[in-house]
Amino acid sequence: MVLRSTADMSTAITIGLVVSLAIGCAAQSPAPQAAPTKPAVPAAPAAPAAPATPTAPAEPTVAAPVDVFVGGEAGHAVYRIPSIVRLSGGTLLAFAEARGSQDDNGSNNIVCRESKDGGATWGTMRTVLDIPGRSLNNPCVVQCTTGSHAGRIVMMVQSYPTGCGEGCVQPGNDGDRICRTLVLRSEDNGATWSTPRDITKSVKRPAPVTSVATGPGAGIELRYGTHPGRLVMPFNQGPPNDWRVYAAWSDDSGVTWSMGETAPEDGAGHANEVQMAERPDGSILLVARQFGGGARRKSAISNDGGATWSTLAAVPGLVDPSCMGGLLAMGGANVLVCTGPDSPTQRINGRAWISSDGGASWPFVCTIYDGSFAYSAPVELSAHRAGVLFERESCSRISFVAIDLTKLGTAAPVPHP
Repeated sequence: MVLRSTADMSTAITIGLVVSLAIGCAAQSPAPQAAPTKPAVPAAPAAPAAPATPTAPAEPTVAAPVDVFVGGEAGHAVYRIPSIVRLSGGTLLAFAEARGSQDDNGSNNIVCRESKDGGATWGTMRTVLDIPGRSLNNPCVVQCTTGSHAGRIVMMVQSYPTGCGEGCVQPGNDGDRICRTLVLRSEDNGATWSTPRDITKSVKRPAPVTSVATGPGAGIELRYGTHPGRLVMPFNQGPPNDWRVYAAWSDDSGVTWSMGETAPEDGAGHANEVQMAERPDGSILLVARQFGGGARRKSAISNDGGATWSTLAAVPGLVDPSCMGGLLAMGGANVLVCTGPDSPTQRINGRAWISSDGGASWPFVCTIYDGSFAYSAPVELSAHRAGVLFERESCSRISFVAIDLTKLGTAAPVPHP
């Protein structure tokens, strides 16, 4: 389990990325150069130099995943759909849907556990939201770090009638068989939560849209460009098999919300579950699960805070068996981390793809977990450390691992148009 580079390593070093990951990656060392051989006799040709022997990458230690949500515990048969946020003080909050079965639509609740030691241990499970007769899905969370509401945590979820999922709900924003979007907030680091507020009309087009989904995973708070402090939530909309992706945003710490245009499709399948990351030039990159798009994730760019997007295109370096994947921007650098299964057909072999140029390329692939691997949510732990909350073992448990990025972004960020 070592770093796998699809680009020349010396080039990667010159752009300032040397990656060493404690859970499955090690930076390759350049091969040592043999010293030139001096001729023994001036008239004789020089003896050939001994061939250079490549230095073997260090074999890293693979830390065992820490289970956060385990099916059958705390009164719930199944936990799915991970979401995670690191609070300003360092506490991690991990969220999931607590289900009665593997079915997406049931009497799903939203639950949470917290860690105060970087994910090594986790506290008692708490129920964040439970609405009788409704299935709660797709938790997506972000914290405000600036302004008068700094510290506020904002969460979005969808609410379906129990037993009536994506293929059952109807277009429009009124009536019983409607997929609704709720927003709730916490002002005390997740200890308590506000009463959920229905914002469906602000984030869902009435027709022909049937269902919508936030993320799942995480929202983002913009830092750069012309919209610093803006909260952005990634969305996709139905009907099934005609999905589209877009952003919803708030410029008042989650009180009011607006939605942008859907990203234009490229004609090769559809984009579905989506995550977003801001780049240092203020642009937003989206990376989405694909349906019928050739086993590669789709991406697009917004240069106006999420209002409009470039045409979606397949990302050659990001394999996707049609499974939600995570996306994370590390600090102020152009370094991005994308997580997901490393298979074109199966949800297996979790990997972290790393880009040092804001998503223009993904030359490094690092092992997270070999075996069954489905939805995942990465989170920044510090300037050089990231964590990943992920589903494994046929979605029977959600676990956490930490990644040590020992040297990251030493060169100046590279802006992209």
